[in-house]
Amino acid sequence: MRRTAPRGHWWVLACVLAALLAALFVATSVLRGGGDRDTAHDRGPDDRVPASAAEGGPVLDARTATPVSLDVPSGTVALTFDDGPDPTWTRQILQVLAAERVPATFFVTGARVAEHPELVREQTAAGHEVGLHTFTHTDLATTPDWRTRLELAASRAALAGATGTSTTLLRPPYSSMPDAVGNRDWRAVVTTGELGYLTVLSTHDGLDWQAHDAEEIVRGALPEHGEGAVVLLHDGGGDRSRTVAALGGIIDTLKARGYRFTTVSQAVGLPPQTSPATAFDRWYGSALIALVQTAAAVPPVVDRLLAGVALLTAARLLLLAAAAAAHRRRTARRALPAQAPPPPVSAVVPAHNEEATIAACVRALLDGGCPDIDVVVVDDGSTDGTAAAARAVADPRVRVVTQPNRGKPAALNVGIAHAAHDIILMVDADTVIAPGAAARLASAFADPSVGAVAGNTKVANRKGLLALWQHLEYVMSFGLERRLFDLIGASPTVPGAIGAFRRSALASCGGISADTLAEDTDIAMALCRAGRRVVYRGDAHALTHVPTTVRALWHQRHRWAYGTLQSLWKHRRAVKENGVAGRLGRRTLPYLVLFQLALPVAAPLMDAVALYGLATGTASATVLAWTAFCLAQLALAAHALHRDGESLRHLWLVPLQQTAYRTLLCLVTIHALATAALGAGPRWRSRPSAPAEPHAHTTTV
Repeated sequence: MRRTAPRGHWWVLACVLAALLAALFVATSVLRGGGDRDTAHDRGPDDRVPASAAEGGPVLDARTATPVSLDVPSGTVALTFDDGPDPTWTRQILQVLAAERVPATFFVTGARVAEHPELVREQTAAGHEVGLHTFTHTDLATTPDWRTRLELAASRAALAGATGTSTTLLRPPYSSMPDAVGNRDWRAVVTTGELGYLTVLSTHDGLDWQAHDAEEIVRGALPEHGEGAVVLLHDGGGDRSRTVAALGGIIDTLKARGYRFTTVSQAVGLPPQTSPATAFDRWYGSALIALVQTAAAVPPVVDRLLAGVALLTAARLLLLAAAAAAHRRRTARRALPAQAPPPPVSAVVPAHNEEATIAACVRALLDGGCPDIDVVVVDDGSTDGTAAAARAVADPRVRVVTQPNRGKPAALNVGIAHAAHDIILMVDADTVIAPGAAARLASAFADPSVGAVAGNTKVANRKGLLALWQHLEYVMSFGLERRLFDLIGASPTVPGAIGAFRRSALASCGGISADTLAEDTDIAMALCRAGRRVVYRGDAHALTHVPTTVRALWHQRHRWAYGTLQSLWKHRRAVKENGVAGRLGRRTLPYLVLFQLALPVAAPLMDAVALYGLATGTASATVLAWTAFCLAQLALAAHALHRDGESLRHLWLVPLQQTAYRTLLCLVTIHALATAALGAGPRWRSRPSAPAEPHAHTTTV
């Protein structure tokens, strides 16, 4: 295993989040931007529009210096459909046209083509003509030239990717008849003409986007007195059931009046405006179609993931709340009358450069409520005055063992080898246990099935936002989860800050292992698999110092997360075992996988989508769910703080903790998963641990 983790995973994470946001943008801004969009617009002044265009035919050719207006001869009609293709309405309209043997011209939006390329292929295969209607249905009269060029290039590419062909026909969105062309519309006609496009307007508008019934559409679409016509209808952009119902009536009426049906190009006497697409447009179009279809698939996947995250979050909140209530009732029933004197206890304190805290730690152990206690301080290669500070505690019950720096597991094993009693209390050197805590832990071993007891760790240095967030986490998350695991009967961790073990139980597991970076989790799981119960004493408190910088916290939690992954993998076979091991494998391990790995990885997704929804106004349901969960977390935090005898004055930090701090921890989890997936191990300052009989020097104070 490599010593340092490659940093490629940060690029992978950044690319994934960027791709997610880009897909959401495409899906919401491009693909879901539809609806009944063909509403009337104020076209503004028209003094710059040539009279020949305003009073001429529906096709404007501005590809040359002198624009030309092309009209439709009498007795000829071209049916046109905008805003498609749509998987519901386009197929129904194609069926009507096929039954009536009538050709038509479809002006397609590029985004819809990219979503449903097969529909455009059906249109061209049936002999219909296809023109462009921009990519996102934008109003070309109000867009800058660069946007116009981009819209048309993307639309042309989408058509090329779908059919292998290109076209010069263009109908600008929101356009109407020639006499409604304003100055801005004319500028768009000239601009698109310079790009090689024919602008197709209409002579008759069925107004199917606002009509109340099919008869109204028929009346608006019928030309009078045999005049030629380009009829505007829609096959997408909204509910077109009335259009489908009216189409047959329009065709039958015009046939009865002797009209000839044709495409727009044929109607104005032009050759077909379709030609083979360039190789670049076909390649670009295929890539664009793949991109849009991928983006279209993202929102449903995201919705399902969000539903899963919401379900997991709700399940965890309910589970922890129920467990807290059940644990409180069980603790009340378990209250004992007069307690027997606590059994003898040996305390093992591994220390590396802990000169500032070791003396307070040792004094607290001596006052921990166990008269018969010996304290073994293992100085693991400290370069400061840790050993001297420990020896300064003038008490014959204290012994100081020094050894080269070999890591915490080796230091613990050395301390166990030098311990005098059967019950081993392990405490970190920066921790101060509460009066009576040692006695409470020791009393739990009256039950012979108990192999280890986890204490209640609290934050000592509650100054600064980061430390206060950890304080809330220790009470809310760690405290409530340990109550849940206590009910299950298979706690996965005995915290290094305060925990007690039966010597024979440790021996049956081979002592503290250095196989993982989370030796406290590894040994707890090993004890469970050996049939020993690991229980929790919430009244055995200890104050420990937590990291006060993001960098230090990151290193600590990365080691914890990576070590938890190692422990899960090492003890994965517990799912097939029975007894306490089976409870660990089939209850505790799934909880860890779901709520300490899967949920942290997926939770930023909800945050990202909620923020995106706030910015775009497209995810109100997600924002409401996110707010509801924050309120639920607030209520659970209040309950946990009250249950643990802590002040409620820091409750106002919970909403911020559930965003910024939780995101930080989620990124740490992702870091650990990526490190494991890439086959790398995090940095570690010491060599692998040695067996339980290393070379060491012992001093009794």
